Amino acid sequence: MNTIKKTLVLGASENPDRYSNMAIRRLRAHQHEVLAIGNKEGKVLDVAIQKETEPFEHIDTVTLYLNPRNQQAYYDYIIKLHPKRIIFNPGTENPDLEARANAAGIETMEACTLVLLSTGQY
Repeated sequence: MNTIKKTLVLGASENPDRYSNMAIRRLRAHQHEVLAIGNKEGKVLDVAIQKETEPFEHIDTVTLYLNPRNQQAYYDYIIKLHPKRIIFNPGTENPDLEARANAAGIETMEACTLVLLSTGQY
């Protein structure tokens, strides 16, 4: 098994039909520590979804489930967290944020968190 990666799901939802919800469930099934921020407070399994940003520490991965327009409010927050990597899931690709992250020494990838988990590449 891969090492546990502390992951922030940005754009989290309690709706089981949303990919962010599926990602939280799959990440927990793989024993990863998960933090979640969404536009509504809630809970998925044992993961609380909060509305407010917090200065989390030691984030390995930020996985995005927000369209590029909705990401803008989080640019500075994400860069300040300084995760090892940001995963831009399908529909979240954002050259502007990718360039800012890369300039700050953060790895970026356009990929699907669910696929990475299912293929053991997470």
